[in-house]
Amino acid sequence: MEYSFDKSYSWLVTGAAGFIGSNLLEHLLKLNQKVIGLDNFATGHQHNLDEVQSLVTPDQWSRFTFIEGDIRNQADCVKACEGVDYVLHQAALGSVPRSINDPITTNAANITGFLNVLVAARDASVKSFTYAASSSTYGDHPALPKVEENIGKPLSPYAVTKYVNELYADVFASTYGFKTIGLRYFNVFGKRQDPNGAYAAVIPKWTAAMVSGEDVFINGDGETSRDFCFIENAVQANLLAAMADDAAKNEVYNVAVGDRTTLNILFDSLKEALAENGVVYNKQPVYRDFRPGDVRHSQADIGKAATKLGYTPEYRIAEGIAKAMPWYLDHKG
Repeated sequence: MEYSFDKSYSWLVTGAAGFIGSNLLEHLLKLNQKVIGLDNFATGHQHNLDEVQSLVTPDQWSRFTFIEGDIRNQADCVKACEGVDYVLHQAALGSVPRSINDPITTNAANITGFLNVLVAARDASVKSFTYAASSSTYGDHPALPKVEENIGKPLSPYAVTKYVNELYADVFASTYGFKTIGLRYFNVFGKRQDPNGAYAAVIPKWTAAMVSGEDVFINGDGETSRDFCFIENAVQANLLAAMADDAAKNEVYNVAVGDRTTLNILFDSLKEALAENGVVYNKQPVYRDFRPGDVRHSQADIGKAATKLGYTPEYRIAEGIAKAMPWYLDHKG
């Protein structure tokens, strides 16, 4: 999808040095927009910002202002929101296992931090506030595909924090008339997603292991399924949400492709994509116990986002993997 804006607006991207945030930054700068980035490098990286700089023109890069700060600090949020038209709030501590191991830190970033940004954006009278919600909010609700209005009980502290974000957004609409849109991401993947660390997402983690000839570990029997969503689809959803009219506001939307891929099929798909890039992986996966807090199956109904936002995901999982694989191979070190 080609984007265009009638003029240069001022955007705040929280978590700008992270995976999704840096991709939003890259797209916005290429569209000649002015961007303020806020990040504390808890999970983001300077090398992500450096890579974005290498992909845009010097003039486009000059439109970027970076604030090294923390969403848990209200003063940092107020500073970041000054003069901003649109907020894309991506900063958070992801990962279900991380939240189980350290619920206090996850709560501080994802609830207190969210509220700080929300208040600062409200006080700055921004045009729109779009935030990263999560498919984890569906919890133990068994129905597939997942429809926005039907959620179950949260299965992890992380899921609780992301649900609380939605509750706060609703209350700010009814109490202050402040309009927001939440995007429930489903397993987003693509370039600049960190393959390292205990909480790395499955696609970069497995790809890195395969490139290095190491074992790939599958939690459970491999029949767990997810709706994997390529980063370009998530960028599209954010820009559409930011520019949406008021009739589409004060809602949450699934951001995915509306499909399901099992971990076993994902393993084979990554092997094939690597083989097409000259990397042969001959090992079989190593199966181990299911992880606590994990949902068995996840698949989105994207009809609401299609109807109200005009969201049309351009990349299914195979196309996304094919596009991402050269990046993973170039950054395997």
